[in-house]
Amino acid sequence: MAREVNDTNAEHDHLLDALLKGKTPEQILGEHGLIKQLTQRMVERALQAELTAHLGYDPHERAESPRENARNGVGNKTVLADSGSLEIEVPRDRQGSFEPQLVKKRQRRLAGFDDKVISLYARGLSTRDIQGHLQELYGTEVSPTLISAVTDAVLDDLKAWQGRPLEALYPIVYFDCLFVKSRQEGMVAARAVYLALAVNLQGEKELLGLWIAKTEGAKFWLNVMTELKNRGMRDCFIACVDGLSGFREAIEAVFPHTLVQLCVVHKVRASLQYVPWKERKTVAADLRKIYAAGTLHEAESALDDFARTWDSRYPAISRTWRADWTHLTIFFDYPPEIRKVIYTTNAIESLNHSLRKIIKTRGAFPDDDAVTKLLYLALQNAARRWTMPVRDWPAARNQFMIRFGERMPR
Repeated sequence: MAREVNDTNAEHDHLLDALLKGKTPEQILGEHGLIKQLTQRMVERALQAELTAHLGYDPHERAESPRENARNGVGNKTVLADSGSLEIEVPRDRQGSFEPQLVKKRQRRLAGFDDKVISLYARGLSTRDIQGHLQELYGTEVSPTLISAVTDAVLDDLKAWQGRPLEALYPIVYFDCLFVKSRQEGMVAARAVYLALAVNLQGEKELLGLWIAKTEGAKFWLNVMTELKNRGMRDCFIACVDGLSGFREAIEAVFPHTLVQLCVVHKVRASLQYVPWKERKTVAADLRKIYAAGTLHEAESALDDFARTWDSRYPAISRTWRADWTHLTIFFDYPPEIRKVIYTTNAIESLNHSLRKIIKTRGAFPDDDAVTKLLYLALQNAARRWTMPVRDWPAARNQFMIRFGERMPR
């Protein structure tokens, strides 16, 4: 068997060598090159094979009696493929009952072309950029309308994804928001894109959904919480959020047993706004002593030390830390395996960073559908990076089992 495979491979290599002999790169890959010609011939041969299977006899095969159906020449058709536009001959039958599968009736694009367009769109290229890209690479003239139609095909997938059932329990959920510009009734306006990133019981990250509203506010977050519950989510141990006013109340109204951990990194950034540049490093180092403490008691002592050092110049910092102390220090109840996962919203901040890299090349989106379409495709494109499992998750899960055993699913 192995010898037969090797002989076949050698035969194929010999054929390829004969085809490529003396050919320049332009003659192989160019607009009228060998690759394009081979694609055209392969498509036409496959269509002829489909018609043969449909009719039940080979071309030029004699029949002892008149046949009910027969070949009836070919029709010319232009289709778009990865290698550019192809002029192909589509065989026909007299009864018109032949339905080709490789290139269906009224189909103008071969399999793979739409995927290429969607891939370019997911990387932040506008419809005009994709049009120019395809023209330069393949000599293919594609209208912006066609590109929009191709990318709009993912909207059904987006709606199904956005409405999919959720698990009953997510131990950790991160909530955050980013802003984009979108046209609303002819005017460009900022739009808030809400994101909910969860860690499931297996320690895997899962984006629960994305939502668009005029501004970021606790009232809309309440709508988000309600939708998550309606889709099957019944509980969450810890919710990690920034310091938006009213956010905690929105979560606790729908998930009353959830602990809300304020993002320490957001708190530090907000605190440093009171400090001039020349002293920010020193103040940040003293703030680090608070949240890097080993125990809650040590953290309280560090906050007292910070207040004695800096209250005379920046009294608002320690005052705001004390006001939010209960929700800033929840992570101190947990061992390092859980602390490093919940004391900051870096998990979702990293996701937002990858999305901002995509949208920063855009001016304003034509509408909200264009926003959600691009972000959804970008999420799928970058899924391998932002869905990486949480490190040391088995140890963290054991802690959750001990602390919330009665709330863990059987």
